[in-house]
Amino acid sequence: MGLEAEMLAEVMAELVELADPKMRAVNEKHGDDHGVNLSKLRAIAKRLKTQQELAQQLWATGDTAARLLALLICRPRAFGRDELDSMMHEARVPKVHDWLVNYVVKKNPNAEELRVAWSIDPDPVVASAGWSLTAERVSKKPDGLDLQALLDVVEAKMKDAPDRLQWAMNTCLAQIGIAHAGHRARAIEIGERLEVLKDYPTSPGCTSPYAPTWIAEMVRRQHA
Repeated sequence: MGLEAEMLAEVMAELVELADPKMRAVNEKHGDDHGVNLSKLRAIAKRLKTQQELAQQLWATGDTAARLLALLICRPRAFGRDELDSMMHEARVPKVHDWLVNYVVKKNPNAEELRVAWSIDPDPVVASAGWSLTAERVSKKPDGLDLQALLDVVEAKMKDAPDRLQWAMNTCLAQIGIAHAGHRARAIEIGERLEVLKDYPTSPGCTSPYAPTWIAEMVRRQHA
């Protein structure tokens, strides 16, 4: 066994050792099929530091905990466009999907090209990644975006979209209303008419994801 294979085997064994059946049962309710405490996973990543080749090997195992670790120790800018596209189409577990978007794709030079491609991907899970990236652009780098066109798509498709895609579209709708006063009234009107996430259970002290409520609260804070 070579050094690289030996290291991979050692890390995989460590992940197996850390897996907690009770934590896995809790995570599985959210679609995340692993039982490793994320603080302990981050501690392993801190010890390993950045190792792109090991990250790619961990990802290739298909194991959820290994893939989460891979996303913590990789070099985000080192991935090619096609490689990230393949990874996104493989990322079915919500936590892996979320970390891939936020920890890797957002820092990669191909992020904008992938955002555009993914937003219209027929796979709703992949499309949700495109809409998550679009929501961030709406709030941070809106130049060049057609906000009216985005609202048109949200108005036509959000109500019947699968859960993860619907959530990402709703986030984009809210960000348009929060960050762009000229589009706020229409964003609120779309939210009120579609009623997406209107009855979503919200913990005390947290803002509802229902777009009209979310927009109103964030705008209030901006002017507080």
